[in-house]
Amino acid sequence: MASKGALLWGGIAALVVVGAAIIGVPRLTGQQAAKPNDIAATAGGPTVLRRLTQAQYQHVIADVFGADITIGGRFEPDIRDSGLIEVGAGKVSVPAAGLEQYGKMARSVSVQVFDKAHRDSMVDCKPASAAAPDDACAGQFISQAGRLLYRRPLTQDEQAQLVQGAAEATKTVGDFYGGLQITLTTMLQAPQFLFNWETGVPDKNHPGQWTLDAYSKAARLSFFLWDAAPDDMLLTAAQSGGLDTQAGFDKQVDRMLASPRLEAGVRAYFADMLGFDGFNNLSKDPTIYPKYSFGLGTDAQEQTLRTITNHLLVKNGDYRDLFTTRDTFLSRQLGAVYGIPVPKHAPGATPDGWQPYSFPAGDPRSGILMQISFLALHSHPGRTSPTLRGKALRETILCQKVPDPPGNVNFNLVQDTKNPLYKTVRQRLEAHRTQPTCTGCHKMMDPIGLSLENFDSIGTYRAGENDTAIDASGEIDGVKFSDAEGLGKAIHNHPATTACLVNRLYAYAVGRAPTKSETDWLRADLAQDFAADGYKFQPLMRRIVTSDVFFRVIGPESETKPTRQASLQGVGR
Repeated sequence: MASKGALLWGGIAALVVVGAAIIGVPRLTGQQAAKPNDIAATAGGPTVLRRLTQAQYQHVIADVFGADITIGGRFEPDIRDSGLIEVGAGKVSVPAAGLEQYGKMARSVSVQVFDKAHRDSMVDCKPASAAAPDDACAGQFISQAGRLLYRRPLTQDEQAQLVQGAAEATKTVGDFYGGLQITLTTMLQAPQFLFNWETGVPDKNHPGQWTLDAYSKAARLSFFLWDAAPDDMLLTAAQSGGLDTQAGFDKQVDRMLASPRLEAGVRAYFADMLGFDGFNNLSKDPTIYPKYSFGLGTDAQEQTLRTITNHLLVKNGDYRDLFTTRDTFLSRQLGAVYGIPVPKHAPGATPDGWQPYSFPAGDPRSGILMQISFLALHSHPGRTSPTLRGKALRETILCQKVPDPPGNVNFNLVQDTKNPLYKTVRQRLEAHRTQPTCTGCHKMMDPIGLSLENFDSIGTYRAGENDTAIDASGEIDGVKFSDAEGLGKAIHNHPATTACLVNRLYAYAVGRAPTKSETDWLRADLAQDFAADGYKFQPLMRRIVTSDVFFRVIGPESETKPTRQASLQGVGR
């Protein structure tokens, strides 16, 4: 019989540390549907083992135990791969210090779940004695919670061990709920919860090929569309075989795309794509930018995410128009930076103070690149940076890699904002580019970023710098423009803008970079279908999840298995 301590840490010792109302969308039929002949040769990719992101962990706890449960502890840092945290989640490792934090979070959650305010709503049954073990009642809670936490039913061995552990813990502490609390702490530290495991099985509909099993399908689908674990209906469909039939699968896809929870999934994708985790460590010089605060950074992210979800989901708009739209949302704190009075109680305002706003024609702002979230995130603490902004646009929006600068570059000239010979950033960068090692890369970035120079390090508009008018003209890949609005139009029309979204959204959905065969399909079919759909985001999501490629995986005879277990000590990146 397992002891309480063994039960608590047994799962952790084997912790995997490597690989880690919205409008509905009509079902695609006929010429709109995915092209089976075009993707028949696509072999798929390896199964993925991904650690839950911080947001996913929080969503699961809220879904299973309630939104009022708080999480105490520090999450392990995320890493980016292929431009996405969701892809990096398959390559993170967990050091011993990280396991301690997961233990702290598990204990903080389980204490709340079984306090007197929650226990009756969490446990459907009543123990025969509150001071003694009750295997039947404990087993009922463990089975129900475990199914949601592990995203599949518990195995017989898992169920038996956890029930035995709860009985021993109850005897030790003399309290039935205290015993369940210790058991739940164990479950919340188990690799089955902390990592999203994928399992491949032979594909009955395509002999000789492999696909994900039903529970892995449910998890991949749910984490992509909702940024959360499968709900009861999706798990039931997986358990009953519904996800293995076309009709059953389409029913779940229709339900999930029509759900208000789709907004959370779309927000999660764009927050990842736009690198909003960078706001966690963003700082500005308070003597130069007294209006900047952590709260302003939070509102800046929220403004962009509201703009995106309103345009793509509520309006079902063209993705490219995000770079030219004048429609957005403002809070009072943002209004102070934008120079726009935002009344406390205005018509159309939400209860939390947000209100819709449209920048008028002739205003220098249009599109998400001219919002504080992009401008402030890609600037230095005390000054702007056309280079950082141009680099971010190339890599984030166009998926074009910009080489890192050489280690011996002298940035003194660029950083000297008081140099009387070079009063504007444009002048300082032109002088800096006379260094032979700097010219090539700066040509990729500076002509783009300089068009945003009318916006300072926190996004406030300015006409000049050091009493000198700012020249905001620029160029990208042969297309010239005179100001930031022209940049937005150039990005709107750039072919890489939509190609980048297609590739990055697919990588986000499957948790890894596309394979060569998948890349061919993305270019030949999915990108063309995206264009035919008018660059609408929801149909693109549907096309991804309903394609044969989405769940197809490499069979075990073709896949090189990563190391799946490691010691707790000395593990990390």
